[in-house]
Amino acid sequence: MKDKVEAFLGDAAQITCMFTSDDGIGSSGGIIIEWFYVESSGYSQKIYHLESLHHTVEKNTPYTDRLTVNNTGTPGEMVLTIRDVQLRDQVEFICHVKSLTDGTGEGRTQLRVFKIPEFPTIEGVKKGISVSDPPSKIGTCEVKNGYPQPSITWYRDNTPLRNIPDVVNIVHSITTESSGLYSVNSVLTMKVKKEDKNAAFYCEAKYLVPGTAKMTETEHINITVYYPPTAVHISVDSPKGKIREGDTVELHCSCDGNRPSQEFTIKKDSQKLGETTAVLEKVTRLNSGVYECKVMDLDTFEDLSTNTTVFVNYLDEAVIEPKGTALVVQKKEFTASCNALSSLHTDTTWLKNGKEVSKGHHLSLKDVTYDHAGTYICVVTVPEIPGMQTNGSLQVNVQGPPEITEKDFNEKETAEKDVELSCHVRGYPFPKITWTTSDGKVISSASQTKTEVGAKSVVKVKVTSDMTVFCNSSNDFGTDSVTYNIKATITKHTTTPATTTTTISTTTIAAANTTINTSTTTNAASPRSTVKAEIAKPSEKGKQGSNGVIIAVIIICILLLAILGSVLYFLYKKGKICNRSGKQDFTKEKSSKDKIMVEMKNDNTEEAILLGVNGEKQLPSEQ
Repeated sequence: MKDKVEAFLGDAAQITCMFTSDDGIGSSGGIIIEWFYVESSGYSQKIYHLESLHHTVEKNTPYTDRLTVNNTGTPGEMVLTIRDVQLRDQVEFICHVKSLTDGTGEGRTQLRVFKIPEFPTIEGVKKGISVSDPPSKIGTCEVKNGYPQPSITWYRDNTPLRNIPDVVNIVHSITTESSGLYSVNSVLTMKVKKEDKNAAFYCEAKYLVPGTAKMTETEHINITVYYPPTAVHISVDSPKGKIREGDTVELHCSCDGNRPSQEFTIKKDSQKLGETTAVLEKVTRLNSGVYECKVMDLDTFEDLSTNTTVFVNYLDEAVIEPKGTALVVQKKEFTASCNALSSLHTDTTWLKNGKEVSKGHHLSLKDVTYDHAGTYICVVTVPEIPGMQTNGSLQVNVQGPPEITEKDFNEKETAEKDVELSCHVRGYPFPKITWTTSDGKVISSASQTKTEVGAKSVVKVKVTSDMTVFCNSSNDFGTDSVTYNIKATITKHTTTPATTTTTISTTTIAAANTTINTSTTTNAASPRSTVKAEIAKPSEKGKQGSNGVIIAVIIICILLLAILGSVLYFLYKKGKICNRSGKQDFTKEKSSKDKIMVEMKNDNTEEAILLGVNGEKQLPSEQ
């Protein structure tokens, strides 16, 4: 027989009895087989008897209702089966065999019962533990209802803990439950160190099962460890990089200790600014200096401190020499300087009208002209700190006579009643601008404003006919003027039913030799006129005959009018008509075309109207 048979609580256990004999079971000589179990007192209690094929289960034993004995089919083997194994079944069983021919023999087997315990649990302490405290409780582990008795081992990280006097103390307590199962409770007490703040503590429960041993780990726990500081730190966390005036600076004070009794102080020149954080808004160079971080243990009154230096970079306003406004004589040289006091290296750039004109602290202008006049901007930047810059401005006035910029534009043709004229003048002192007409009349409605390089004037002129307007400018060094020739484009129509209209375009005042669908040059002094005839066709075919007569009459009238215009122009040039003042008319410089319109009606009344040189109607009698 085996020395032992193992089974879980509640399972069935089978104990095999093997023997050899010449007598078979149930033969005439027969074999007698008996099963016993050994009580705690040492007494062997029979529970089964087999003889001559008759078997008997003993009554009033713990196994009366739970055992069976069977032949396995192999000669010399009998199996005792005990159902629903209990803890009290963990006893020794005896198989006794008696043969009439071979004598008596027996075998013994120990039945062992197992129960897997519940999952182990762990609970850590809630409050923090100081490194200056004596050995303190870390936590408790417990494993319940196992059989045989389970064991508990404590671990710190992956290292098993053993009892060390005044350092580690592990106490186990074992409880036997009413069911006969065992529960184990274990308490860990330890002298903590600073390194234990990140340590993981857990328990391992070991227990036996049939044929082997197993173990189960609890979850991991951490504890709060309080320890005094050994070093203090102060840092500038905002902004990153160099500090400049106007920034918001944040100082943070910290240490490597974590006692609740710690008190932090940030100060500068004995002035407290904060505890763990100090915020300095819109700093100036006056905020530069040494800042101290101090930590004190209110229980022991021990303290540690450290400090850091904060430097606030600055850039003063740009200073330009000469200041404000500079007066420069034409064709002379001019030099200006620009500087800004700064704690860091600076770059200087000069701008005019948004464009770079010079680099460096000095602005140098040679052979100065009016093009150099205007506002110069000096921009001083700090390359090490993006966005850190300052600027100043200098107005340069170029001294000299006035100069009107519109000289190349002196003629304007319009069909509007009002025309707006502008006149830009360069020069210094600021020129005075007046507007006059060809007859010497001053236009008082003009407005004048100063510009960077001189002055500007705007005037509105009412146009009734061709006219000449003068822009006059002057200062202490001279005068300048420009002429505006305004050509009025005037068209007059008389619209009646069944009317044929002919439009004649000619240059300014003068009329030239007439040309119909061709051009003829009379002499070098006479301008050229071009006459264009546009005849409206009747819509009814029945009137073609009468319309042809009308067209012929119109053509003859046009020829007569052209000849008359040439005669009038010739007399005008010779001074035979109009009282000429001796001044040259502005229209002789450059002229645009007037329009002469002739209309003829197809009824008995005929009237021809000739427009004068100024666009005025002339009656036939006047013609």
